[in-house]
Amino acid sequence: MELTELYRKVQEYGEICDHCLGRLVAKRSHGLSNDMRGSAIRIASALEANEPYTPPSEPCWICNNFFDHTAEWAEKVISSLEGIECKTFLIGSRIPPLITEAEEMLWTDLTLQDPEPLKSEINREVGKAVSARNGLQVELKNPDVVVVLNLHEEVAEVQIRPVFLYGRYFKYERGIPQTHWFCRACKGAGCEVCNGTGKQYADSVEELIGRPLCEIFQGTAATLHGAGREDIDAVMIGSGRPFIIEISEARIRHADLDTLEKRINESTGGRVGVKDLRWTERGEVETLKTHKGHKKYRILVDIDGSIPEEILSAAAEQLTGATIHQRTPARVAHRRADKVRERVVLELIWAGREANLFAFEVTGEAGLYIKELISGDQGRTTPSLSEILGTPARVVQLDVVDVQGIE
Repeated sequence: MELTELYRKVQEYGEICDHCLGRLVAKRSHGLSNDMRGSAIRIASALEANEPYTPPSEPCWICNNFFDHTAEWAEKVISSLEGIECKTFLIGSRIPPLITEAEEMLWTDLTLQDPEPLKSEINREVGKAVSARNGLQVELKNPDVVVVLNLHEEVAEVQIRPVFLYGRYFKYERGIPQTHWFCRACKGAGCEVCNGTGKQYADSVEELIGRPLCEIFQGTAATLHGAGREDIDAVMIGSGRPFIIEISEARIRHADLDTLEKRINESTGGRVGVKDLRWTERGEVETLKTHKGHKKYRILVDIDGSIPEEILSAAAEQLTGATIHQRTPARVAHRRADKVRERVVLELIWAGREANLFAFEVTGEAGLYIKELISGDQGRTTPSLSEILGTPARVVQLDVVDVQGIE
């Protein structure tokens, strides 16, 4: 369609601004802004018809002259970012449905091939205005903040990207879960069972690490993503367990890593510790969660009857390299799918006696249930130490001493 013909047809709908007019052919030519395209179409039409040039005299029926207020919106954005430490940003917008429908109706009626949505131009023009005023850089993939322009309510809404830290944690005290558990009785609402806390346990590794970080980064919440998890009655020692902590809505986005480690380790009272903190991004969370690193444990086992040392050593040797078939353990069947998993015992070593208990060191594939490897879980795990010895055996104490990370 010729541009002058397009202009005449568009005029039938009502007055239109240069931005909205030019956006109808936004993909034509290069080095032009949409308002330049719109002005050029209007001028060319006046020249071709040999009529006086008349600029728009009424509000645009599509955008209601939004672009006359670009500077005002830029100031709203800048005000909304006060107190937030950021270097990069991205503008988004929430357009009233009637405006979107009007624009799309025009595209359909005129069978246009080259238009650009109003939302795209608003985001770009306000973003340019903000950057020119405060020096922030537009970042399309991972901005520190996204500011959404709510045209209906005339406010700028800030969405702050989380901060992510990778490290290794230690758990020195038994009875602490890895993550926050809601009270089983009230599901977090607060009741007599949990003394109104809504929690099954007073603390977790997630909370002990996350509380000082939320304070430092002025975040609203901390979420721990671990490379597997240890049982609540196990400790995590040795090399520590790889983890990523996600701090939501972090208004402060930079800090000295050594200072963070020191602050966490001092605040936990020796119950939990961290080391090797470094910055990371959301994409590494999935890598960490799916990483199949091997894990090493030191366990103390109670065995019924009197078992000679050579029998214990031979049983451990028999299980080394064995493929273990484990049906979901009875102790976790209420929250995990009931299926049979195959895992390999890479090494099982009898390490001697401690009082009336027997010490073993176990290295296994990720996902190997160690307690069930010993007890057999009433036949749900096979082979097991109990099965080979022909007598009941059970783990009394379990220490995680090494978890392979993704470094």
